[in-house]
Amino acid sequence: MKVVVQRVDRASVRIAGRVVGEIGRGLLVLAAFAASDTDEVLRWMAEKLRGLRVFADTEGRMNLDVGEAGGGLLIVSQFTLYGDVTRGRRPSFVGAAPPDQARSMYESFVDLCSAHDVPVESGEFGGMMDVELVNSGPVTLVIER
Repeated sequence: MKVVVQRVDRASVRIAGRVVGEIGRGLLVLAAFAASDTDEVLRWMAEKLRGLRVFADTEGRMNLDVGEAGGGLLIVSQFTLYGDVTRGRRPSFVGAAPPDQARSMYESFVDLCSAHDVPVESGEFGGMMDVELVNSGPVTLVIER
């Protein structure tokens, strides 16, 4: 599993002009799944995201997690994180889980993240989405398990 996490002041996902997910302060999570990912990997990533201390405390240090900062999570599926461009000019996506398997993992991952005490919004698996965000910092992390 790979994720790109961005600390945001706000983020939203639109499909055909309709907002399907939106948060204020929080973490935008672009998530991709491999065929070999297990439930344990999904749980680990959900816990990791919930506990990331990337929000400033009163002294300006990154000491607060998303819950302590009063933020939320916006989770968007993005299989292109597994795009391999080492050869040729067209990305190969053989590392990404097949669509049906990835959909199931995405839904499970959103459910696992929702089990925590932070608001969770999501995009639409397989949808052509417009993602809009204001990256705070900027703070961007890539996490792989």
